[in-house]
Amino acid sequence: QVQLVESGGGLVQAGGSLKLSCVATARTFSSLSMGWFRQAPGKERESVATINWSGGSTKYADSVNGRFIISRDNAKKTVYLQMNSLKPEDTAVYYCAAESTYGSRWYTSEYSYWGQGTQVTVSS
Repeated sequence: QVQLVESGGGLVQAGGSLKLSCVATARTFSSLSMGWFRQAPGKERESVATINWSGGSTKYADSVNGRFIISRDNAKKTVYLQMNSLKPEDTAVYYCAAESTYGSRWYTSEYSYWGQGTQVTVSS
């Protein structure tokens, strides 16, 4: 069983930065593929960034590529999302997810474990 707890959300002005953290309670965090997803009001949940077990493979949505950075610290059982140059359209609830696989996963349907989410609001 894997439990995920996100933190770091909040209110920020456009152009600002936030860093999200997701701590996992899992025996073998290093064998998990991890991802960040977001859901804006009235929209479907979408993939934002994913990272494989070692951190050697990452993938980003086109809308955040070059602005967001996903990383992980397996010793701390934590995955991060550094968000820079934030835009009002980045406003959403951000979710952390995990899947027990050494491979990379991208789609929401490929992840079994989810956190509760953290709100990110970007004002213009």
